[in-house]
Amino acid sequence: MTTLVELSPSDSSPGVRLHSDTLAASVVLLLVMTVAQRAIGFGRGVLFCRWLEPAQLGEWDVAFGFLNLAAPLVVLGLPGCFGRYVEYFRQRGQLHTFLRRTAVVAVAMAVVAIIGIVLARQSFSRLIFGTDTQSQTVIWLAAALAAVIANNTVCSLFIAARQYRLVTLIQFVQSLLFAVVALGLLAWRPPGAASVVIGWFTATALCTVMAIPWLQRWISAEPVDRVDPERGGFWAKLLPFALWMWVTNLLTNLFEVIDRFMIVHHSGWPSEEALRQVGNYHSSRILPLLFVSVAVMLGSMITPHLSVDWEIGRRKAVVRRLNFVLKCLLVSLVAASVLVLFGAPLLFEIGFRNKFAGGLAVLPWTLVYCTWFGALAVAQNYLWCAERAGLASVPLLVGLLTNVACQVVLLPRFGLYGAVWSTTIANFTALVLLYRLSSWQGMQVDRGTWLLTFLPLAIAMGRWTALAAVLGVVIVAVSNDRLFSASEKREILDTFSRAARRLKGWLNPRDRQLSKPA
Repeated sequence: MTTLVELSPSDSSPGVRLHSDTLAASVVLLLVMTVAQRAIGFGRGVLFCRWLEPAQLGEWDVAFGFLNLAAPLVVLGLPGCFGRYVEYFRQRGQLHTFLRRTAVVAVAMAVVAIIGIVLARQSFSRLIFGTDTQSQTVIWLAAALAAVIANNTVCSLFIAARQYRLVTLIQFVQSLLFAVVALGLLAWRPPGAASVVIGWFTATALCTVMAIPWLQRWISAEPVDRVDPERGGFWAKLLPFALWMWVTNLLTNLFEVIDRFMIVHHSGWPSEEALRQVGNYHSSRILPLLFVSVAVMLGSMITPHLSVDWEIGRRKAVVRRLNFVLKCLLVSLVAASVLVLFGAPLLFEIGFRNKFAGGLAVLPWTLVYCTWFGALAVAQNYLWCAERAGLASVPLLVGLLTNVACQVVLLPRFGLYGAVWSTTIANFTALVLLYRLSSWQGMQVDRGTWLLTFLPLAIAMGRWTALAAVLGVVIVAVSNDRLFSASEKREILDTFSRAARRLKGWLNPRDRQLSKPA
């Protein structure tokens, strides 16, 4: 693990601080590690689809959705504000107090919530699975929730400290352990969602424990607090942002899971059929959710960098950087979606054993809305930097209400198609509204960003249309500055050049050794 962290030249001295990674280096590292991590996740997802029946896969889908929804909810969204306020309190010599106070509050709330879930396990079984027969699975979900909260807190702190190498390592190991443990349990025990939940709990808990020594080293390297902030002023500064982050996290996760819970509770199907359709839906989301996870991590990664620019008054730099990241993300996700469309028939026929025809049918629309959701996760950064987290929750609320309203109309009439169409409409509505609200707060969404926001619609028109659209974007980008400015294109070329040189150095260690000065 030590080889993955850059230390200062005097790293043997006590109190040494870990170097923060640059944004460009972080993006390159993210891409490399993500390829490996998502390859593991993809293989794991294929085996889940092969070994689990559609209804069992649907049970895991709604269980995982519950974990993602509950984890930030029960701790008041406090880890979500680390990216914004770790640097703030560090510069004022109050970092240790900040971490200690937030940790005490988060642990207390987590303990109360987990005890409540265990005591009311039958009610939670009906809420999550639409039946009261999964009480034992709910107990494992409570244990997994504790592990997820701890892991999210540790990773949020490392992201705030710009230690992305550790974050990517933690997530890579967690993904690998989850695959090994969950698949081992599925092979050993009767297949079911409980085995997958146990695997998730085990992998997440182990990774969190392994990360604690690095977290302790980072905290101990920080100087002793120069002043103890007055409690009233401390919480008055932190709580408004934390509460809005809590609302934002709640709305984000509700926004992300509402379609499956609508299928379980409001489709009119029996619980077994509803979970089977959720399983079909899950199969269509395996690859698109890989794209979303990259976008969400990218959004979290750039928050501290944008925050630094914001704190020193470089507001135009924040706008330029955010526009650039959004445009690159949209083009990249659409290009990746084209590859998915070409390979999907083979995947569903051989990899999934032809069990999820419904998932293959709705896959193009799933790719469309996941691309918009990924852009939404990144675009929220401007309002967070402006400390207008309340405004950032408005598009999610409007999108959530739009989704529910569309589900009520479309789900009974069109089945799974209706659920996916509703989610697509909701994601586009939320993204456009977020652009407008950010513009009112001073962010100029440039022409290229607006144009590329409509690019994902080509995915729904078929793989050849989508391929033609991507090639057209490349031609326009090379020939003029309508989509990307000259400086943005130079930055893209520079980033790829640096990545190529670094890759060449990794592949040719002898050349790297010879290039070092004597």
